[in-house]
Amino acid sequence: MRIAPPAALDPAIERDLFDAVDALQPELHATLAALVRFPSLMGEEAPAQDFMAGLFRGMGLAVDRFEVRDADLRDLPGYSPPTGHWARHDNVVGSHRPRDATGRSLIFNGHIDVVPVGAEALWTTPPFDPVIRDGRMYGRGSGDMKAGIAAYVTAFEALRRIGLQPAAPVWMQSVVEEECTGNGALACLHRGYRADAALIPEPFDHSILEAQVGVLWITVEVLGRPAHVLDVKRGINAIEAAFALYRGLESLRDEWNAPGCSHRHPAFAHHDRPINFNLGRIEGGEWTSSVPTRCTMEIRCGFHAGMSAADAKAAVEARIHRTAAADEHLHNVEVRIRYAGFQAEGCVIDRGEPLMQLLAESHERVLGTPAAWLASTATTDARVFNLYGATPATCYGPEANDIHGIDESVSLESTRKVTRVLALFMARWCGVERLR
Repeated sequence: MRIAPPAALDPAIERDLFDAVDALQPELHATLAALVRFPSLMGEEAPAQDFMAGLFRGMGLAVDRFEVRDADLRDLPGYSPPTGHWARHDNVVGSHRPRDATGRSLIFNGHIDVVPVGAEALWTTPPFDPVIRDGRMYGRGSGDMKAGIAAYVTAFEALRRIGLQPAAPVWMQSVVEEECTGNGALACLHRGYRADAALIPEPFDHSILEAQVGVLWITVEVLGRPAHVLDVKRGINAIEAAFALYRGLESLRDEWNAPGCSHRHPAFAHHDRPINFNLGRIEGGEWTSSVPTRCTMEIRCGFHAGMSAADAKAAVEARIHRTAAADEHLHNVEVRIRYAGFQAEGCVIDRGEPLMQLLAESHERVLGTPAAWLASTATTDARVFNLYGATPATCYGPEANDIHGIDESVSLESTRKVTRVLALFMARWCGVERLR
């Protein structure tokens, strides 16, 4: 049976808590800068996770560090095939246990992995050398989502600075593979972590996530016929064929975005194009003066909440084969399809959930305005908790610019406000007890 948290904090405790958050801003900035300095790209997260384990221990938390193993996860609902296998590919969880559990339990979740920097020459300053300009911290991962991790750590510390701690279990998760599979969060479920709510401080500019689309990663290999450019008509250009197949996939995207599409959830009614496809990587050809015989495309396909990953895969594959059959220039092309990365289903979170209501109240208490609700055209680890972990989950985090782009940055003032919201939410959701 779930135990209701206190409806409100004593006003004096609330003021002290906010003051503690503000006083801890130098420490928050230092923690964020330290995290940005770790180039925690896929498969290279171990040094950053070493730091997180040390940080949690220094906070007096019990630390659980465990490997994310494909063999443990591949038969679980929500599993996505990995994009590779790496050593020391670990999650780190810091655990708080109260003396007397009288409130509701909480998971703070954040991903330590970051996406590649792109063309580093385009960055104003090196991407893993954090700098502060005009109230913003710049660097890869500053917004997505190391500021969120620094915020939940600081929120917990602020409560302790005023002599209190949560009166319920709190787990702080630093996970891998959010940017490509979600298997890091799934591994936490497999490990047994469940709570009355989970909160992920993704950089959504103080909005509360209420829905997100599904995401599928697919690799399409196209095999043509080689020929010398003296007689290109004898060959089949695999690169040109690949682009023709992708244009066919775009027609499926357009159908899924049509206002009358039966799969479209009402949460996305205001989006002109909630479903996006992206041709993210392409590799092809063997010789400049030869008709290319092979081309490989890696494609990200969005799909509607409520569709299964299996149905999305079937629709995408059917459109590829239909496109090939309808174009005489593609009749002799061989197409091979394989999967690595997201097979992530969409999800919708009820605004009436106690998690959502209390988070909205906490936001309004701190910022003085009603919270905005977000239906995201991307995916987050919130789906793992909502769909497979019996744990209501949402995202709420700071304002950030150019995530996945050049000169990524996060607003430090926004991060301060988010930390206040997280601290207030945690105190009210979990209740509080005096430190020993």
